[in-house]
Amino acid sequence: MDMKNIVIIPALNPDDNLEKLAEKNIALGQEVIVVNDGSLSRYNAVFERLKDKCTVLEHAMNLGKGEAIKTALRYIKDENQRCDYIGIMDADGQHLPEDMAALLKAAARYGSSLILGSRTINNDVPWKSRMGNIITRKMFHMVSGQFISDTQTGLRAFPAGMLELMSEVKGSRYEYEMNVLIICAQRGISMKEVPIKTIYHDRENSCSHFHKIKDSFRIYRDLFKFSASSFSSFILDYGLFVVFSVILPSSSWGVMTANIAARVISAGYNYSMNCRFVFYEKKTLKTALDYLALAAFILVMNSLALEAFTAGLGIPVYTAKIMTECVLFITSWIVQKYMIFRKAGQKGGSGSGQRKEALS
Repeated sequence: MDMKNIVIIPALNPDDNLEKLAEKNIALGQEVIVVNDGSLSRYNAVFERLKDKCTVLEHAMNLGKGEAIKTALRYIKDENQRCDYIGIMDADGQHLPEDMAALLKAAARYGSSLILGSRTINNDVPWKSRMGNIITRKMFHMVSGQFISDTQTGLRAFPAGMLELMSEVKGSRYEYEMNVLIICAQRGISMKEVPIKTIYHDRENSCSHFHKIKDSFRIYRDLFKFSASSFSSFILDYGLFVVFSVILPSSSWGVMTANIAARVISAGYNYSMNCRFVFYEKKTLKTALDYLALAAFILVMNSLALEAFTAGLGIPVYTAKIMTECVLFITSWIVQKYMIFRKAGQKGGSGSGQRKEALS
């Protein structure tokens, strides 16, 4: 039986290049699903012409790129569309159908991997795309421990076996693409990069619908919320530490006791905040025990680091307290994000790691 691939193209207010893009993919043997994500009425003619060539799905209003992708994925699932591999590409002409075909070929070669079309990020790339990619690349590496050279690429492919997973990833707009990478990292799903060409219409990449402030906030929202929760916990912890330090004797024992007492109280506050506002998890015995284990570990490391900074290096106690909190912040984020508050449905998976391939 011949391999069947479906290419999803989410579109908002597209130009005539969308028709050429769909036609070229069809000529290369792919089936195409275009999602009209609430485009203005003057673009209706483009979508009407496409209906004779491929499947066109429509949103009555703009719901975002992530929702457009998930609409197509749910259509494939609900209509029992048989396919082997699924590709996703942008509608603005920045991706070549030939590169989409290369990614689908890579998906067939590697089976259970997410394939990413990676651009060469250099001075030829518009500055807002270049800077955004640098930030998200470093942020993704920080929270996942994995390196992806182009975290913002919209050209992707994966096997149909990942359809259920991809349709359930949270995010309605551009944050969906980052969330996909995070979920794959959580599950140990292999991510492989294939070099691609990217065409920009101008230096400012004006055809992009990416909003620098709003969409960047959505992409980094979880880390922002975690940072806010951790910062407020730190203020509480530090304030209590100062109070207890004044009350207790000014000795190593007094400093250690003040640190432990402040940490225990602030840890309970931090757990409640993260359950309710950051990871949206119900308080359960399992998460409470997991968090307790993390809090105990952080407390031991915090106390040892505080002792080393004060007694060993002679750093003033209040300065040393701030230094230890900064050192342990990232450890706490990674453990809570990927272990304690990991969704029940996000366990398991196969494969691990990622690499960049040159494929013919």
